[in-house]
Amino acid sequence: MAQREWVEKDFYKELGVSSDASADEIKKAYRKLARDLHPDTNPDPSASERFKAVSEAHSVLSDPAKRKEYDETRRLFAGGGFGRGRFNGGGGGGFGGGFGGGGAYGSEGVEFNLNDLFDAAGQTGGANIGDLFGGLFGRGASPRPSRPRRGNDLETETELSFLEATKGVAMPLRLTSPAPCTNCHGSGARPGTSPKVCPNCNGAGVVNRNQGAFGFSEPCTECKGSGSIIEHPCGECKGTGVTTRTRTINVRIPPGVEDGQRIRLAGQGEAGLRGAPSGDLYVTVHVRPDKVFGRDGDDLTVSVPVSFHELALGTTLSVPTLEGKVGVRVPKGTSDGRILRVRGRGVPKRGGGHGDLLVTVKVAVPPNLEGEAAEALEAYAKAERASGFDPRAGWSGA
Repeated sequence: MAQREWVEKDFYKELGVSSDASADEIKKAYRKLARDLHPDTNPDPSASERFKAVSEAHSVLSDPAKRKEYDETRRLFAGGGFGRGRFNGGGGGGFGGGFGGGGAYGSEGVEFNLNDLFDAAGQTGGANIGDLFGGLFGRGASPRPSRPRRGNDLETETELSFLEATKGVAMPLRLTSPAPCTNCHGSGARPGTSPKVCPNCNGAGVVNRNQGAFGFSEPCTECKGSGSIIEHPCGECKGTGVTTRTRTINVRIPPGVEDGQRIRLAGQGEAGLRGAPSGDLYVTVHVRPDKVFGRDGDDLTVSVPVSFHELALGTTLSVPTLEGKVGVRVPKGTSDGRILRVRGRGVPKRGGGHGDLLVTVKVAVPPNLEGEAAEALEAYAKAERASGFDPRAGWSGA
């Protein structure tokens, strides 16, 4: 996105947040607006344009580097960092108040617009503003070849079961967004034809112009800064190379993905104009809790109900894992709540291997005990007291 566009757009206003909003506040505001405005759920034509604007704002403000650049650009230009003034041809007057947002005048009183400089920067693939100012005084670099603007990044969300998240899954995602035109394959030209190099700027997208004592570059008026001319525009996309359509892409979710994790899919975002590279797609994964399993980093957790005699006498438990069941040995005299570790039976790790399975044993007490079982337990209680065992010995200082 060109600096001029950043000056003209208020991304914070688009999301309804303040300029000092936290990353979480920006994320929550975007999610709410995206749900309300998404073309799949809101048939209002105006909602589609609003959805694009909200997505564009989020793609900038959710990226710390882009947000910093955006804030600095707006402070510098929109905030009056270059106040209104005139150029002096005499050399002693300097710039007066500096540059204004509206226009300035050369030594012969001819007005030029600072917006032209922004246009030139955007159309030359993000050329440094300093280069353009240097060109204004006849000492800048020669015009750079025009590069089409990359498409914006997109964001979407998906929900997975616990097992799908831990084991990985291939799944389709349905998106409604700008995508390369299928009729012209993103070139913007009618099938059977091709864009031609602009004869006015020789494909540079900018032309040099002298005005009195100054010389500077400005966007080519013939190709509007693109560097090419489409004589026979595609009937589907009207020469832009982009159409809004609903598409389904197959996404491979890697094993071990965690709740809230963002997955980047390169080149699956919004299409760039006239064959420019597409942006990226970021998929935020939400994981549904499981009735049996839990997770602690790369370790899989499970609680297994056991009886008192199994802990007292020892036993072998059949415990579920991601790949079937495994036998877990409970030593004699194991206490309630003890965690038993089974190596390599946990969640797949990103770098290879697996975490561990953590088995917590929890005593299940029978709600009603009658007959021989009750008599046997009473006999055991007498034998326990006779042996001198006191479960509360030393408890609370007693």
